[in-house]
Amino acid sequence: MSRHVAIVTDSTAYLPPRTMERHGITSVPLTVVLGDQALEDGTELSARSLAQALQKRRPVTTSRPSPETFAATYREVAESGATGIVSLHLSSEFSGTYDAAVLAAREAPVPVRVVDTGMVAMALGFCALAAAESAEAGGTVDDAVTAAEKRAAGTSAHFYVDTLDYLRRGGRIGAAQALLGSALAVKPLLQLRDGRIELLEKVRTSSKAIARLEEIVADRAGSAQVDIAVHHLAAPERASALADRLRARVPGLAELHVSEVGAVIGAHTGPGLLAAVVSPR
Repeated sequence: MSRHVAIVTDSTAYLPPRTMERHGITSVPLTVVLGDQALEDGTELSARSLAQALQKRRPVTTSRPSPETFAATYREVAESGATGIVSLHLSSEFSGTYDAAVLAAREAPVPVRVVDTGMVAMALGFCALAAAESAEAGGTVDDAVTAAEKRAAGTSAHFYVDTLDYLRRGGRIGAAQALLGSALAVKPLLQLRDGRIELLEKVRTSSKAIARLEEIVADRAGSAQVDIAVHHLAAPERASALADRLRARVPGLAELHVSEVGAVIGAHTGPGLLAAVVSPR
């Protein structure tokens, strides 16, 4: 049984399964409640089913993992030989996941550092990867936390949504901002800042908004070596086209991931989401 620092994250990191397996990262799923069904994010509920439910205005809610779920995960990871655990999670502004992990960490059989990354989606995923790479190189728990926090500090996330209504319904953006967007019939560009979703710009058409998103990402990447993730919900062609343009436009591109978001994030953004995460190495 090998002795090591283990990395735990949650299902909103949207790391590719092969990447998680290769780096030994464990994911704890959040829960999506669709009508009267409670399902694990990213497993039993497809993004297509979610998109259809949202379009039909069926009730969709999300909930954090329980402290007991985290406690069981920490025990299992410790039994695999971990001498310490770094548990990295989505912004506490979005979910009580961080708080549940903190509660469970108090009773864990090995030391657990729980980190509120202030991130979500692959912005969180890139932090988990940085921590895992530090641990693989023989780093301590403190080293892995430092690597994750450094990655988070340089990472940015920008996204386009067809409407702010889903974010308003989920309490993730103010009603005044949402109503302003609807009243002016504008297409919003948003950013993740200090763990919160903020309205960045208002653009008149979806095509202009997506072009502006591309410009922002390219400017943010500059000539540095960066990893980029493109996310979408029910918009694969839109995501693929953006990814192709970024491949041609970003000279320091190291890795580019394209994926559909899971139900937990999709429930708050709605179909048509297009997001881009830029994470300097």
